Amino acid sequence: MNNELLKSLKDAAFEIRCRTIREIASFGSGHIGGSMSIVELLSYLYFREMNVDPKDPAKEDRDRLVVSKGHSGPAVYAALSLKGFFPEDWLSTLNQGGTKLPSHCDMTKTPGIDFTGGSLGQGLSAAIGIALGERLKGQVSRTFAIIGDGEAQEGQIYEAAEAAGAWGLDNLFAFLDQNGQQLDGYTADIIPSIGTVERWKSFGWDVYEISGHDYQQIEEAVENAKRVKGKPHMIVMNTIKSYGYIPGEGVKANHSMAISKEGAEEAIKALKDREGRV
Repeated sequence: MNNELLKSLKDAAFEIRCRTIREIASFGSGHIGGSMSIVELLSYLYFREMNVDPKDPAKEDRDRLVVSKGHSGPAVYAALSLKGFFPEDWLSTLNQGGTKLPSHCDMTKTPGIDFTGGSLGQGLSAAIGIALGERLKGQVSRTFAIIGDGEAQEGQIYEAAEAAGAWGLDNLFAFLDQNGQQLDGYTADIIPSIGTVERWKSFGWDVYEISGHDYQQIEEAVENAKRVKGKPHMIVMNTIKSYGYIPGEGVKANHSMAISKEGAEEAIKALKDREGRV
């Protein structure tokens, strides 16, 4: 990855984070932790990898993104607004009456959303259905899916994994946001995840483990995955929950947090200082 592209992706991630923080502050609280941990991935997918068109969100040959951990909607909305799917001022209506941006992603309300999230554990099955449908229609488009390590405790995830491996869905690219936390605390204290990489390999998947905050590693994993045929792809991303919203980093109860408008600006200033931005 050249320096110009790397800078543009970092700039996009910074802007997505700022928009996400202000968006949640406009409502007063929201799912900050799991939103912030996938910002690098969202910026990479929307501004580097996916074939999507903000002027034609429903075009038939587009790549699809299934955000199974639908409570990360605020970051997805921020990325979509930055990409041009809808005006930035929509963000100030998050989760309010009449909004087109509900707390969890809803494909019936928001341009650019391909899957209605909310019931955790179901998104991977939907992504597999989409990928299979694309293959049956002979389309070259791909399906990307983001799941959380909390929802990966659910059995449906592994039923889906087994099916995708059996069908060799190499047009499916899944990402596991392994931030080590979920609604009720740390995943290690609830249901520890042991042998994640080997588990996915056992279902016939092409598997990588990376830092989810490192663009070089994200790009290398995606490019390597593209070259592997006959297997679905799983990229396990080690991330930090609330990464970039500094008041939430390292906090146990950071799944959803109250954020005031004043607190949002303070957090953005802290992020600017940490990244050396003027």
